[in-house]
Amino acid sequence: MRKSISLAFILFAVAVFSQDAEIAGPSSNGIITNVTYVPSIAEQLRNGTFIPAEERLVDVEMNPKRRDGNRVVPGKGTPKGDDPLYQLQQNSYRFPGNPPSLVFDADPSNGSTPSDPTGVVGPNHYIGAWNVGFRIFDKEGTPLVPEASLSTVLTGNSLGDPIVMYDKWADRFIITEFDATPNGFEMAVCAGPDPVNDGWYLYQAQFTTGNFPDYTKFSIWSDGYYVTANVNNGASGDRIWVVERDEMLLGLPAQYVGFPLPGISTFGFYSPQVFNVSGGELPPPGNATVVYMQDNAWFGVSTDHLKLWTVNVNWDNVNSSTISTATQLSTESFTGVFDGGSFSNLPQPSGPDIDCLQATIMNQAQFRSFPDHNSAVFNFVVDAVGPGELAAVRWYELRQDDTSSPWEIYQEGTYTSPAGGKHAFAASMAMDALGNIGMGYSTVSSTESIAIQYTGRMANDPLNVMTVDETLIAQGGGNNSSFRYADYTHLTVDPFDEKTFWHIAEYFNNNRRDVVGVFKIAPDLNTDVGVVDIISPATASLGDSEPVTIAVRNFGIQPVSDIPVEFQLDGGTPLTGTVVGEIAPGEVVEYTFSSTVDVSILNQEYDLEATTVLGSDEDNINDDYSTSIINLMPNDLGVSIISEPLIDDNQPNEEDVVVTIQNYGGTTHENFEVNFSVNGGTPITEVVPGPLGPLESMQYEFDAQAELNDIDDFEIFCFTSLPDDSQSANDGVTKIIPKFICQPESNCSQGDGIRHLVLEEIDNMTGCGDDGYSAFLDQVASLEQGTTYDMTITTEHGSQYVRAWIDFNDSFSFTGIETVLSSTEIAPGEGPGTWTETLPIEIESDDDLGEHLMRVKTNRDGTVSGNACNGTDFGETEDYKVIIGSVSLLESILGPNDIQVRTLANDQFIFTLDTEVNNEPLIFRVMDTQGRTVVHNWVYPVNGLYTYELDMSYAAGGMYLIRIGDQRAGKITRIAVQ
Repeated sequence: MRKSISLAFILFAVAVFSQDAEIAGPSSNGIITNVTYVPSIAEQLRNGTFIPAEERLVDVEMNPKRRDGNRVVPGKGTPKGDDPLYQLQQNSYRFPGNPPSLVFDADPSNGSTPSDPTGVVGPNHYIGAWNVGFRIFDKEGTPLVPEASLSTVLTGNSLGDPIVMYDKWADRFIITEFDATPNGFEMAVCAGPDPVNDGWYLYQAQFTTGNFPDYTKFSIWSDGYYVTANVNNGASGDRIWVVERDEMLLGLPAQYVGFPLPGISTFGFYSPQVFNVSGGELPPPGNATVVYMQDNAWFGVSTDHLKLWTVNVNWDNVNSSTISTATQLSTESFTGVFDGGSFSNLPQPSGPDIDCLQATIMNQAQFRSFPDHNSAVFNFVVDAVGPGELAAVRWYELRQDDTSSPWEIYQEGTYTSPAGGKHAFAASMAMDALGNIGMGYSTVSSTESIAIQYTGRMANDPLNVMTVDETLIAQGGGNNSSFRYADYTHLTVDPFDEKTFWHIAEYFNNNRRDVVGVFKIAPDLNTDVGVVDIISPATASLGDSEPVTIAVRNFGIQPVSDIPVEFQLDGGTPLTGTVVGEIAPGEVVEYTFSSTVDVSILNQEYDLEATTVLGSDEDNINDDYSTSIINLMPNDLGVSIISEPLIDDNQPNEEDVVVTIQNYGGTTHENFEVNFSVNGGTPITEVVPGPLGPLESMQYEFDAQAELNDIDDFEIFCFTSLPDDSQSANDGVTKIIPKFICQPESNCSQGDGIRHLVLEEIDNMTGCGDDGYSAFLDQVASLEQGTTYDMTITTEHGSQYVRAWIDFNDSFSFTGIETVLSSTEIAPGEGPGTWTETLPIEIESDDDLGEHLMRVKTNRDGTVSGNACNGTDFGETEDYKVIIGSVSLLESILGPNDIQVRTLANDQFIFTLDTEVNNEPLIFRVMDTQGRTVVHNWVYPVNGLYTYELDMSYAAGGMYLIRIGDQRAGKITRIAVQ
């Protein structure tokens, strides 16, 4: 049996896992000869040919995602607990960011869902684009032209998914989007530096991409414009394209070349990116890099890692162009799967859960060269906590000595919103000329609507963390009515100063909007210093003479020497000191005052404030830092959470016991005891090596397992047993592990329960099922919306209450709103005998169509509980299937056949649905007994047969619900995982 200990702070380590020098050639190539000159926007406005953006209806989905998530293996991925870099960010110091210098709504009313915001800044202009238009602004955010349709420059095409770029080295703007006639993409290259008054060279998709190139992403490199797409052209087909940059800048016919991505592992939606040169100098031609993340929760991926490919294009002999097989960089483990791969993930105050944009290298992966190295920064979304769900941004900086040298991970972080409970996602990042990183991102929670924020870090800050505090760009006041969100965001660097970041993203204020925020991480002032952290004393076991140590930062451009500082305890007399010596720009130094503080009162909270008092400081807003500390009891440990086991599945088994241990006290502990007992039995005791510092928590998995072999619910008590523990009340917690919720137990041996049930096609005569539960999923009733039906029940004992539910949302649970028959008594006051009653089953006009589970439950001498999982002393539970909507409707969508299940060894399953009436993709979904989606993917027909192979060998034992269907209807079945 394995044991895993996950500490709250994990040291950073990374290594190159493998590098393969083999190469592959092009998968396609050709010449784009159809180049059209499009007159300038100004000329179109003068001559009346300008095409304004079309009116977009509210909540019209644009460009549905063409493929679903990757093929997920439930339970397979790592880490099993928190992200290993989560606490590193949580524990890092942060200094306040400056308010954005400019915020404006580039698209104040966008009815497209999602809006796909993209934008780029040039020396004098900003172009923002979205589904299905674009607009040109000056750098004060003032529109210079009306909002234009994408088809104004991309002739006849306004499909959407635009990406805009600024080629600094040619002083040209570029507008792009995908195309479906034929499958490909289009690029409009401005003929001069002025996007208002200069015309455009339009390159149309004569170079077809095979399948439709969904989610196209574009990058600038010295020898070409590079394109990736969410497209499946097979292992040797096009997945990346390069177009000849030099010729396009002149409006001449341009060559193109396509490549595969050798060794990439994808089974659904994916989005690699080519490193885009975001500023500085162009690298030499060749050695362009493609990056994609690989999650070991996916089928076929054994470890979490990054894959990199190197592309070399030879325009003189395009057939000699090459792409390398993948270099693999090992990473700290991450969980990139949300809701089994579904695109409905993050809760908002109202409306559906929104897409967190998983399995995506976010727009763009940015490259910048420095005198002694090259850097590339990029990010993707991960789940930071386990169990549970908290979207966070996993970000990277890779470095290489030069473009011919291998890439290595220089730093790697997991950024979470410092406001607890808020998801951070949909990020876009870049590096300025000084090596500072700026990152715009979105936040949302169940209590706070979508907001647009920024963070960042200075070049010489501690590695692997963002040090700029979360800073608001725009707070939404409304909610998204669709699960689709943004699809991407876009941050670029101002070429004028190479320091200012411009970020565009989607939020909601009465309607869907795209907002631009402008901010800078680099300093603007010559002299600016401040305290950024009080390092000690910190909450712990404290005394009457604690030293005070602070961190002082030089925020300014010039070095500063001999900085006067002071601190106060609980608003008392300031105590002073001087940070002697010179502090370089961006440098952080520690300083310890000669005076100490008395913080010895047990459990007392103290307020401590420190500040710089430099007379020549040009910005006093960031001078001070304050914190509260508590003098903790020295010894106080306890178990705070029992993560596993989750639920008992009615099968004799042994279950892992996983707990979270919290140090509430002020002393670091090692080699301490932790215990668990089941139903008051003899405790199992194990020793945890630790160390566990003050106020830290850790996850611990016992070597021993809990034996859950009885027929009752189980009570597990987990606790610490630390000698001289200051507070025994918080030593342990108790968790009730109920029996499998879909099989409640009761006694029906005395005639209680259901002996005969009739509902439309269901006509079922039965005896008493084992433990009072039976499933008759081969019996199906066909019911119509807006209709009331008679259900006739015969029982052999009076005073029998009956209640019924239909699981309309196929969540594997029965809620109050899914009640179709409230608790009703049959034969009041009667005893043994044969009693029959006809009861109404009401189907509302808006109840979900398709195939669902129906539960009928009885209880003697008392109403049936609203909890469909509760057992009763005397009664019975029976499950059936119903079809809402006529059989002919369901069969017209999915055919008459049921899902067939083939069970193989090691919890492998093959599901098939044979139908000749549907040739469209269907959704395959697996849910656990808690109603959580663990797999969500598309399944495609081959000669009318839908087949899905499911690996459940890593999943927790129990029952799972399987659904194959679409939004109109579905077929369901269940499986048992050992």
